[in-house]
Amino acid sequence: MIITLTDQNTRTTASIDSVGAQLISLKDASGKEYIWQRDPDMWSGSSPLLFPAIGNCRGGRTRFDGVWYNMKKHGFCREADFAVTDQTEASVTFRLASDEGTRLFYPYEFVLSLAYRLESGTLFMDYSVENKDSRRICYCLGAHPGFNCPLEKGESFEDYQLEFEKEENTHSVVYDVKALHFDPNRRGITLDHSRVLPLSYDLFREDAIYFHELLSRKVSLIHHRTRRGVQVAYPGFETVAFWTPDGKQAPFLCVEPWNGSAIWADEDDEFIHRRHVQILEPGRTKSYHVEIKILNTPV
Repeated sequence: MIITLTDQNTRTTASIDSVGAQLISLKDASGKEYIWQRDPDMWSGSSPLLFPAIGNCRGGRTRFDGVWYNMKKHGFCREADFAVTDQTEASVTFRLASDEGTRLFYPYEFVLSLAYRLESGTLFMDYSVENKDSRRICYCLGAHPGFNCPLEKGESFEDYQLEFEKEENTHSVVYDVKALHFDPNRRGITLDHSRVLPLSYDLFREDAIYFHELLSRKVSLIHHRTRRGVQVAYPGFETVAFWTPDGKQAPFLCVEPWNGSAIWADEDDEFIHRRHVQILEPGRTKSYHVEIKILNTPV
């Protein structure tokens, strides 16, 4: 089921597919589309919800409380049809509760919700995880929105850049595409007291650019001259990654706030030992927040 939200003040619209609770469209008043439109030749997604895993587990499986479970890359939410609750013209909430199907891959009782709200040209995304189990649960949670880049004909991917909220002095961690893990001993892209990372396809030869020690909790994907693009704020997330498929010259970039990541080379297979894993005690709920703001829309 596709649900479309409308902000009457700015005439911004957003469409979400209940399968995966996935954002599939975000348009300004002119009808300009900002979200990647799921071309399977390049990438069949547009904005998957990553839960309870981000990236891959070693060998496609992991241990919860010492018991082995198979786990797909990015978890199981992409195929799940979420229930719809609390719908208005400009907002909707999607809900997924644990059941026999989820327990095949993830042993815990939980309720996962994702609420969307359009206001003043900004899309607000509020995630919540509720522990319905009698024991503590652990999980990773991530957003994965893909944005059209470039936005206009005649522009190129290289006309765009990432602009961080704060000056950064850090480096990305390299993902070893043969060993299928992050290598803590290999440095990738360096930000040397800089707020700007100019884009090129060469940056993604080793898969995603993953920064796990950023100060910023906002980043803009923006044309260096027109200043058009989007800003993604992720106050509820500890790390962020950027991705476009290597070798395809794909006209999109994903901005991915993460709590968790794919397996690191120096981690064991007990899921709770992963970096940035989230832990939630029985009866507790934890919330996370993402905002997508359209920048410099034409008059």
